[in-house]
Amino acid sequence: MRRPRHPRRSKRPQTEAAEVTIRGITSEGAGVGNLPDGRAVFVHRTAPGDRVLIRITESKGRWARGLLDGLLEPGPHRRPSPCPLYDRCGGCTVQHLTYEAQLAAKGNVVGEALRRIGARAVENPHVEPAVSEVGYRSRVTYTLRRRPGGGVLAGYHAVDRPERLVDIHDECLLPEPVIQEVWVALRGAWGEGADRLPAGESLRLTLRSAEGGVVLTVDSHQGDGGQGGMDGDPGGLVAEIPGLLAIWRGRTTWAPPRLLAGSLDTVTWWQGFSIPIRTSAFVQVNRAGADMLHEATLRELGAPPRGLRVVDAYCGSGVFGRRLAHHGARVIGIELDPEGAEAARAGERDPEGEGEGSFRVLEGPVEDRLQEALPADVVLVNPPRGGLHPRVPDLLREARVPRILYVSCDPATLARDLERLGPGYTLRVLKAFDLFPMTSHVETLVVLERADLPQVVYET
Repeated sequence: MRRPRHPRRSKRPQTEAAEVTIRGITSEGAGVGNLPDGRAVFVHRTAPGDRVLIRITESKGRWARGLLDGLLEPGPHRRPSPCPLYDRCGGCTVQHLTYEAQLAAKGNVVGEALRRIGARAVENPHVEPAVSEVGYRSRVTYTLRRRPGGGVLAGYHAVDRPERLVDIHDECLLPEPVIQEVWVALRGAWGEGADRLPAGESLRLTLRSAEGGVVLTVDSHQGDGGQGGMDGDPGGLVAEIPGLLAIWRGRTTWAPPRLLAGSLDTVTWWQGFSIPIRTSAFVQVNRAGADMLHEATLRELGAPPRGLRVVDAYCGSGVFGRRLAHHGARVIGIELDPEGAEAARAGERDPEGEGEGSFRVLEGPVEDRLQEALPADVVLVNPPRGGLHPRVPDLLREARVPRILYVSCDPATLARDLERLGPGYTLRVLKAFDLFPMTSHVETLVVLERADLPQVVYET
């Protein structure tokens, strides 16, 4: 069998070798097996059923990490990796699994987390498959580093050495086609040393698809980089590159986002609503997957939710809140990010008549503003990967919220928060969605109801 390539492996010190059979996949996408001494070992680029030769890179009392050094016998769920950079790039950690095996692994991660951390007796959920495994990301972030001697590297972090970058041109399979086209054109136009981009030794370049093209946000932690003529040639890049609508400087600790070139009025369309595109306002990266998630959430709220009092916490750009208000709910959104709150406010609405829905937005941390948004019939929470602030479960319990819908992108923090909510809330619904094919990430929807309160009655 051929040996997978690992960059610069010859510079690593010699390490202990072992033969291992892989029995599962972790939430980070690594295969897990057992060393001869019984310790668990985690090895990226392996699949359940693989018999592999590994080299130990980190050894602890109860577990270890290893690098794949040779595939002795492939398991039944392995497939050829579709990406030509798979051996080096740290993204797409499960693309070597068949798609059915990817879905099964994600369902197992959700079930295991809820049983082990959340103390919930659940079966592994069915994971709703994606519409497409590739070309689905509406937002992509690359890291650019300027080399001391000239030239640049721009791409993703390496699989086994995250301090290194893998240069990405048109190889990545995940961006929407318009983002791929603009990225390739941008690389060809930014000049030697990327001197037409804003200054900074290391930049984060985030491309977001919008109506008619792409918006680029440039973030740097290398000093100001945006004053005194140090902003390169963003206007020239926007003029030259078809589909590049605008270039922004991202928010810093001392300055708000700043439009460097192009249109201020870029928008995208989600669920039939126009959403202003800003540098950090949150929308899901998978449009088709987000549609499935939104429809499932609306179904769990009841049909239609006319007159329902809803808090949309961590509301991002307000897509859920707008949609619920459109169907007659009275919604209060809460959003910490100023740009997200601004985008959400663009969809605020007052009721036009009796029984009409409304949507208004509170800006600030959910843990600080939740109390003024309560009471509510339903609270919808869609937090970032870190999950709920510790105060939020307490506030929800104290307010005796009848129903909680929790949308999560991290099964471990979801499970932790369910444990914090306690047994007073019964888990009624558990659904999972593959919004991130070829990666280890999974989106989950749970519906919780208080066992001691009557079911919410929905108007029809």
